[in-house]
Amino acid sequence: MNPLTVSAILRRREMLTRTGQGILAAGILGMASEPVGADPQPPDLARKPIEPPTPEPEPALPPEQRVGFAILGLGQYATRQILPAFSDCRQARVVALISGSPDKARKIAAQYGITGENIYGYQEMDRLQRNTSVQVVYVITPNSTHRDFTLAAFKAGKHVLCEKPIAVSSSDGETMIRAGRAANRLLMIGYRAHYEPFNLECIRLCRSGELGRIGTITADHGRQIDPSNPADQWRIRKELAGGGSLVDIGIYSLNAARYLTGEEPTEILAKMESPDDPRFREVEATVHWTLRFPSGTLANCSSSYDWLDTKRYRVQGSKGWLELDPATDYYRHHLRIGRSGEGDRTRIEEPQIRERSQFARQLDHMAQCVRENKTPRTPGEEGLRDMRYMEMIYEAARTGKSIKVR
Repeated sequence: MNPLTVSAILRRREMLTRTGQGILAAGILGMASEPVGADPQPPDLARKPIEPPTPEPEPALPPEQRVGFAILGLGQYATRQILPAFSDCRQARVVALISGSPDKARKIAAQYGITGENIYGYQEMDRLQRNTSVQVVYVITPNSTHRDFTLAAFKAGKHVLCEKPIAVSSSDGETMIRAGRAANRLLMIGYRAHYEPFNLECIRLCRSGELGRIGTITADHGRQIDPSNPADQWRIRKELAGGGSLVDIGIYSLNAARYLTGEEPTEILAKMESPDDPRFREVEATVHWTLRFPSGTLANCSSSYDWLDTKRYRVQGSKGWLELDPATDYYRHHLRIGRSGEGDRTRIEEPQIRERSQFARQLDHMAQCVRENKTPRTPGEEGLRDMRYMEMIYEAARTGKSIKVR
């Protein structure tokens, strides 16, 4: 996202609107339950097994045959992670920029060989329809703008890769999915961990039965939110972010519990807290929640904007355990696996897995899906599930009651 003032972001959003450590397991077992909301898993959201994507899409295509991306929003994540990742891509290339800061866009365009006619303002999305070199728009802006930018991209005839969370409400997510279907265009959500080798190995270990029956999962994500950092200013405004630590980094804990088990939760219990701190006038600081899964697995999860940097998960099974810490870092991961050894000793393994660019793998996966007209590994429906669960987590925290997922 561009380092814009909050008021400028709000004005742009208004323009787009006009134009188109875990909770104790005993808690979840003992508290009264309260079903809420519509069915979060209708038939078209049925869970599909996660299969590792092709490690290296074959073949590496010449530039003119690669799928062209337009990057919408030029904040730190776009400029420091996504744009540099195109150099590692084999099927995707960047061909256009969409920004509210013309000077910044021109400077970045020069770095990546993007011509002036391929630079667009936020108000010029309709011009994209005439640009056949752009097949995908990657939306990397504040959460509250995801819906309108996605709808504008679909209207221009483009596929969409949208950063997580899908939007600020499940109703917005549903609107985005319907719009994609009506336009016959793909919607993929930027769940980068699904394309990262260490996380893929953890998925394999959990689902293969090597760890035995999975009893508990603990997943924690936290950091200190810093209002002096332009990249954090919108994150503490509810109108822009939709929530606090849960929707920003807690979604990693939530999504990990789901992709490790391959299951959808049946019951949710939560607690939310914030210190007396001006950073948390509008959004929450810390959320703890527990998910019960059909197999009996309990996932104790947390997120916080008031902790030192934390991004980890641990899985405890009847035959072994695994710990990935960091689990969702941009560049480094550390996996430890405990298995039964001699006597009562636990044999500790630290497998050496090659770090690969999860950003490039994600971009290439989207490009493959466009070229082959297939459903992405992390489609809009995946983002909608998480959005619905996060709404239930907020509801459970507000009422102090566990929520039955119907």
